[in-house]
Amino acid sequence: MQNKAATTDQQPSKDNLTRKEGPDRRQFLTILSFALGGLAASLVGVPIVGFLLSPFLRRPPEVWRPVGRVDDFQVGSTSQVTLVDPSPLPWAGVTSRSAAWLRRESQDQFIAYSVNCTHLGCPVRWLPDANLFMCPCHGGVYDQIGRPVAGPPPKPLVTYPVRINNGVVEIQTSPIPITT
Repeated sequence: MQNKAATTDQQPSKDNLTRKEGPDRRQFLTILSFALGGLAASLVGVPIVGFLLSPFLRRPPEVWRPVGRVDDFQVGSTSQVTLVDPSPLPWAGVTSRSAAWLRRESQDQFIAYSVNCTHLGCPVRWLPDANLFMCPCHGGVYDQIGRPVAGPPPKPLVTYPVRINNGVVEIQTSPIPITT
């Protein structure tokens, strides 16, 4: 009896002869459906993700912004001027406005300093009686030409290019310059 049972196990059954190797039709269609669904999702998803991330990945343009007439500024004085951020996003609102400190050195020479401290980006203010820029957040102090003289600022205040165009002072804007 053992011999007969052993011979029946060695003979291929009818199911084993008709069954092919690899996935059957149902598995193939399932895999095909997932693959086509993933392809369709990526075709739709990649442009949407690109649209949402493009404002953050694109380099903002550097634009010359007028800040006032040359006669509006006295030689030796430092004034705060308001300008529009070069990369205002549609949802930016009032935050698209920025500022700079503009110092008139001579009749035709101006220097524009960023209002942002180079330590952590806090806004600095100009103290005309002391001829100093002060950062109220962490006690950073800069002299009248923007060099750090006390506190944690690691670098001088960032300067912007300035030009005079037809009697109007213009500042070339760029994104908020924060360094670590």
